[in-house]
Amino acid sequence: MSYSVFVSDFAFIAVILNMPAEVKSNYFNLPALDVQIAFPQATPASIFPSCESDYYQFDDLLTPEEQAIRKRVRECMEKEVAPIAPKYWEKAEFPFEVVPKLGTLGVAGGTIKGYGCPGLSLTASAVATAEVARVDASCSTFILVHSSLGMTTIALCGSEEQKKKYLPSLATLKTVACWALTEPDYGSDASALGTTATKVGGGWILNGQKRWIGNSTFADILVVFARNTSTNQINGFIVKKNAPGLQATKIENKIGLRIVQNGDIVLKNVFVPDEDRLPGVDSFQDTNKVLAVSRVMVCWQPIGISMGVYDMCHRYLKERKQFGSPLAAFQLNQQKLVQMLGNIQAMFLVGWRLCKLYESGKMTPGHASLGKSWISSKARETVSLGRELLGGNGILADFLVAKAFCDLEPIYTYEGTYDINTLVTGREIFRVAVAAVVSAIRLLVWL
Repeated sequence: MSYSVFVSDFAFIAVILNMPAEVKSNYFNLPALDVQIAFPQATPASIFPSCESDYYQFDDLLTPEEQAIRKRVRECMEKEVAPIAPKYWEKAEFPFEVVPKLGTLGVAGGTIKGYGCPGLSLTASAVATAEVARVDASCSTFILVHSSLGMTTIALCGSEEQKKKYLPSLATLKTVACWALTEPDYGSDASALGTTATKVGGGWILNGQKRWIGNSTFADILVVFARNTSTNQINGFIVKKNAPGLQATKIENKIGLRIVQNGDIVLKNVFVPDEDRLPGVDSFQDTNKVLAVSRVMVCWQPIGISMGVYDMCHRYLKERKQFGSPLAAFQLNQQKLVQMLGNIQAMFLVGWRLCKLYESGKMTPGHASLGKSWISSKARETVSLGRELLGGNGILADFLVAKAFCDLEPIYTYEGTYDINTLVTGREIFRVAVAAVVSAIRLLVWL
C-alpha cells in the first residue's frame, strides 16, 4: 500500500469518526433489506414452493387416510411454519406459538392406539414426519423426540395408570416430553450409561448427567434412563419438570437444528416416586422396542429435507436468470436437479418398504440401520447439489437450502452414526454372533 493511499484512508476514517452520531447511524445502522427487495429475481422459502418431488407418483402407494394426513400436515407447515422458520433458526429459539397448531394435526403419538392418541399406521406417521421436515427439520425433530421417543416409551413400557395420566395431554401437545438416554461420556456406547437410580422408601434417587437432550429445556416430563444400583440394569423413569435437584440448560453454538432446544441435564439427588418408574424397562434391551419405531421415523427426516430442497431448487432455477436465460435452461443445472430427483425417488421407496417390513413384523435391526445410513447419506449428496445450484443464495437461510444443509448434519449422526449403522447391517448379513450384533446396536444419540 502506498503512503498516499494510507493517508487518504486514514483521513476518511477520521471524517467518519467525527461525524455527528445521528449522521453515522443513518448510514451504518440501517436494518437489512427485505430479501424480496434485495433479491427480487427469486422467491424466498417463507413463501414455500409447491411439491414437485413425487416424480414416480408414490402418493398412489398411500391409503386415502395416509394421503389426507400428508395433505393436512403439508398445508399447516407451509402456512404456519415456513414464514417464521428462518427467523427462529437464526436466533436459535423455539417458536412456541406454533405448538398448538401442530397439536391439532393429530400426529403426536403416531401409532399409539387409545389414550387420545391417533393410532396411525406407521406409514402415515412416517409420511407426516417427512412433510414436517420438508419445511423445517427442527420441527420434525421436536415432534420425533416428543412422540416417537417420549410418548412411545410410555405407551410400550409404562403402566396402565401412567398411560392414562400422561398420554392424553401429550397427544395434543398441551404437555411436551423429552427422552434422556445419551450422556457426556456415552454416545454410541449408550448402554454403558453412568446415571444411577438408588431405591429408597417410596421411590428412587437419581444422580447423573445427560447431554444433547432435545426439548429438555422446556419439557413438562422427562423420560430418563438410569442404572439400578442394586441390579446394575437400566431402568426408566418419568421425571417432572421443576423436580428438586433437576437442572436443564441449553447447549449453545450449534450449526444445525438450531431451533431444537438441546440441553445438558444434571440430576442431583432427584427423587422419583415409585408410581413414575416405568415397569417395562428392566434392561437396556427394553429400549429397543422404542428405538425400532424411532429409527424408522428418523429415516424419513432426510427424505423430507431432500424433498424441500428439491422443491426450492426447482422453483429457483425457473425464476433466476443469468446470461439472458433461466438457470433451468442450462444442461449442467438440469443434470444436478435430475440427480437430486432420482435420489429422492429411491429414498422414498426404501423408506416406504421399511415401513411395510415393520408393519408386517419382518423388520430386523439390520433393515432399519441400512435405511438410516443409506438414506441419510443420499440426502447429504442431494442437499449438497442443491447448495451448488443456488450459488451465493445457497448460503442464506432465506432460501431454505443452507438451513437444510446444516440441519441434515446432526441427523446424519443421531440415531446411530453412519459407521455404526453399517456395522449393524454388516454383522447381520454375515450372521455374526447375535451377542455381537446386540452390542453394536447399543448406539443412541443426542436426541
